[in-house]
Amino acid sequence: MELDNQEIAKLWKLETSINKMVLDGVRDPKEVADILQKIIEPRVAVEPEQKAKFGFVKDLGVVVVPKGYKHPTALGSFKEEDYKKFNYYNDNITDEHFPNPTRILKPGDRLRVKIFEQTVSGSTTSEERLAFLKSQKAILVGAQGSSLVFKQKRNQLPKGFWYASFDEKERLWEDSGGSHRVPRVDANSDGDFGFNLGYFESTWSGISRLLCFCEE
Repeated sequence: MELDNQEIAKLWKLETSINKMVLDGVRDPKEVADILQKIIEPRVAVEPEQKAKFGFVKDLGVVVVPKGYKHPTALGSFKEEDYKKFNYYNDNITDEHFPNPTRILKPGDRLRVKIFEQTVSGSTTSEERLAFLKSQKAILVGAQGSSLVFKQKRNQLPKGFWYASFDEKERLWEDSGGSHRVPRVDANSDGDFGFNLGYFESTWSGISRLLCFCEE
C-alpha cells in the first residue's frame, strides 16, 4: 500500500512519540507492539487479492501418439483422414505452416490433456494465456496436439467453446497480414466441429478455452 506525504509525516511523529514513551518507561514495549499490530491488520486485510484469471474445467485423460505417427507429414495425414468430419477446416493448418512446435511429438508419447477457461470478465491476451500454461508446466505441442485431441477426445469436449493449442509466438505460422495464428478445435453447440486458427495478436474471450498438455 502506498502512502502520501501527509500520512508519512504523521507516522514519523507517531513513531517519535512512541519511542519516547518506551524509553521513558511510560509504555511497555510489548504492549505497544500489540497495539501497532492491531492497527496494521485492518489495513492489510482490505488489500485486494489478485484474482486468478483461469480455472480448471475438465480432465480429458491421456492422449497417446500412435505408432505410425510421423511429424513431418502428421497434419497432412490428419487432413486426409478427418477432413470430412469437420463442418469447417482451415486449409492453412499444414505441415509447411506449422513445422516446428516447441515439443515435437514422437510415437508412444503419452500426454494428459486438461481444459482451462478464463474466469474473469472481458478479455485476456495471448501472453497471459501462454504464461498461465507455463505455470501449469504445460508442453506446447501446437497444431499437432490439437489434431490428437480431435481424433481421441472430441466426444469429451464440452460444446459451445473453442479449444486453443498455444505455442510460442515465433513458432506459429505468420499469415500475409503479419498475424501469428493459433490452432484451435471448435466444438460448436450444434454438434459440428471446426479446425480453425485464432490470432495471437488479438485478445481472447471466455468462449476460447485452453488445451493444456502435460507429461503423463
